[in-house]
Amino acid sequence: MANIENLMQYKRIHLIGIGGTSMSGIAEILKNWGFFVTGSDTHASDVTKKLSDTGIKVVIGHEPQMVEKANLVVYSAAIKDTDPELVRARELGIKTVERKVILGEITRGFRNTICISGTHGKSTTTSMVSMCFLEGKKDPTIQVGAELEQIGGNYRVGNSENFILEACEYSESFLSFSPKAEIILNIDNDHLDYYKNIDNIVEAFIKYIELLPDDGILVYNVDDEHCAHFSKYTKAKSLTFGINVKNANYIAKNIEFDDNGFPSFDVYHNNTFYKSFSLSVPGKHNVYNALACIALCDEFGIDKEDIKAGLKKFHGAGRRFEFLGQVNGAKVYDDYGHHPTEITAVANALKKKKYNHSWVIFQPHTYSRTKNLLDDFAKCLTNFDNIIVTDIYAAREANTFDVSAKDIVDKIENLGRNAYYIPNFDDIIDFVKRNVKKDDIIITQGAGTITQVGHKLVENSDQQ
Repeated sequence: MANIENLMQYKRIHLIGIGGTSMSGIAEILKNWGFFVTGSDTHASDVTKKLSDTGIKVVIGHEPQMVEKANLVVYSAAIKDTDPELVRARELGIKTVERKVILGEITRGFRNTICISGTHGKSTTTSMVSMCFLEGKKDPTIQVGAELEQIGGNYRVGNSENFILEACEYSESFLSFSPKAEIILNIDNDHLDYYKNIDNIVEAFIKYIELLPDDGILVYNVDDEHCAHFSKYTKAKSLTFGINVKNANYIAKNIEFDDNGFPSFDVYHNNTFYKSFSLSVPGKHNVYNALACIALCDEFGIDKEDIKAGLKKFHGAGRRFEFLGQVNGAKVYDDYGHHPTEITAVANALKKKKYNHSWVIFQPHTYSRTKNLLDDFAKCLTNFDNIIVTDIYAAREANTFDVSAKDIVDKIENLGRNAYYIPNFDDIIDFVKRNVKKDDIIITQGAGTITQVGHKLVENSDQQ
């Protein structure tokens, strides 16, 4: 490995919250590098079982004595200072670090750490890049913030110098990393509870770009107004992608959609025809994601036939416009998008499909985002024929914002559209079953527990 000297002083590493999306991947990488890894989590899951099956000791619940032999204790952002294991580690003077710190050290353990970032589309594009690297026999290590069927979960441990990492901008965690290559998909008003305004978000991305070495690679969306001039902040090689800006290095032309809403398009590299591509995921937004993937993979020497095959085999990451099944002859999809831009992208992708009427069941995510983007949420939800809004998923927040899901419904009705506020999931399921018709499309939308509704609709259906 390129540089893990800092980590080598720690032989035994304990992870609190080991079942988390990122923490589980960190655990497997550390074990693969020869560290003795243990962990704990409040809930048993398929992930904790998978970790146990690989020989990592995982305790469900709190077991303070577990940390006593550790040289280093890692905790996720969700862990409170009162956590018994964290308290015990600090009592004993054992070094404790947050997840992003250890992940930063791991990025320095690979010659080619490829960070995929942006406000929207990170998990999908990370998955696309992963598929192409696998198709090209590059044996990558992978960390993605969603389930990817082809790797049997959200992470993969490879034995090459390639580490493909979904890099989140929340609380500037991506500034802890050491990337060799970066993809920046877009920048939008999000995480305003931390950043306060768009200028601060852009400034964080500029700092992130400045992490690139001079022989690094920057791939960015030149159609995005906030990204358009990013090349001036680095000496790394800059590659642009887009659809509208004609001098982008990688451009998609002749975009067409089939009855599933899946796009086909021609890619031109520096105004010369490169290859025709077809995707197995819907929407124009996925053309942008694919362009970023193509630019990055081409620069890493992956054959264009392998890129084409990898993209075609990608049928979506978990909870990204994921097809769940049917109820009353209507198709049920589940999507993680919880920002107005993401919901609009889903609505636009949906409109490329053939269906009767559309249904959205939306769960707002965090009070601060709902308050800041209230008008935008109302407007984007009017893209659907039938609108149901349920209570806000609090996540990390308390409701100090004087906002509720009913406020979104009121705004929608002010726009001249009907919407239903239904706080109880069982009541939503009953309402949908009574009213949805054959060939309708239903989408459960949000980053919280709303995914349960889609699964229950399908589980209880006679249409299986």
